[in-house]
Amino acid sequence: METKFRWAYIGAGSICKKTADEITKAGHEIVTVYSRTFEKASDFAKHYGATPCHSFEEAVNRDDVDGVYVGTPHTSHKEYAIAAMRLKKPVLCEKPIGINLSEVEEIINVAKEEDVYFTEAMWTWFAPVALQVKAWVDEGKIGEFKECYGSFCIPGFVGKKSDHRLINPLTAGGSLLDLGIYPITYMYNLFGMPKEIHCEGTLKGGIDTEEIVTLTYEKGKCVLKSSLNYPEEKMEIKGSLGEIKVGPMFHSAKKAKLKTTTEKDVMKEDTTYANEFTLVAEEIKAGKKESDYVPFSHTIDCMKIMDECRRQLGLRYEGEE
Repeated sequence: METKFRWAYIGAGSICKKTADEITKAGHEIVTVYSRTFEKASDFAKHYGATPCHSFEEAVNRDDVDGVYVGTPHTSHKEYAIAAMRLKKPVLCEKPIGINLSEVEEIINVAKEEDVYFTEAMWTWFAPVALQVKAWVDEGKIGEFKECYGSFCIPGFVGKKSDHRLINPLTAGGSLLDLGIYPITYMYNLFGMPKEIHCEGTLKGGIDTEEIVTLTYEKGKCVLKSSLNYPEEKMEIKGSLGEIKVGPMFHSAKKAKLKTTTEKDVMKEDTTYANEFTLVAEEIKAGKKESDYVPFSHTIDCMKIMDECRRQLGLRYEGEE
């Protein structure tokens, strides 16, 4: 970047550390850090040359903060995102930006009301490989869409005694919002809102441990799996003229393969947090108030899909009406 983009970090957990490691090497600067535990903020800040703050306002309400990154558990996203926008600060908020449609719509309405930039932090919306896959589909490379299969499953959490946010019902833990959101948003970005949504899955200990989500379109359907019980991650998209394979780790894929009746093509490029943060910083600098990569309607529609999945599963989060 021509000049450093200066971030206030809200949160000091694992995702904040992962993103911070990448973006500081790519020319971004972390100016301030706020965590509900000052000791954590202090340790984090030392590592990145930032200032630890005792309050959210102290971290955000500064002239040298160009944007705010919210990397806390989902259940606090709404609180922090809205508070930052009320201070007229652009916000990049970790996915999912809220735990249900009502929260998502409230956040986006505040962004519009305050006339300030806001977008969802999910690297597949911004990733070069994912964007190339979309280009292939939009250009008709695989012909008429027929079917796809996508999965994002990570074992090792279920059954453990832990307060990890991924399996904690108090932080809206579970498979859908942390894992299933990836194949769901990937397919939405390619094919839009489905005609029908069907979800079946397993609930245990107040969370969803796995799902199979079927999205039915006019001329094809997607079967999407997410689970905390077993390992699997793949993405295959088939059409009348060919197919696209992404992965093996499609959500952070460095490669996608196109094979049709007339051609073969391969896209190779890293999917990084730095790419996501840099594109967002460029949009903010350009004066945009809504991301070209993640329009508000996309975030709303994807949450509608996940809300419908939860309705069918009978899954409610702590504190929901």
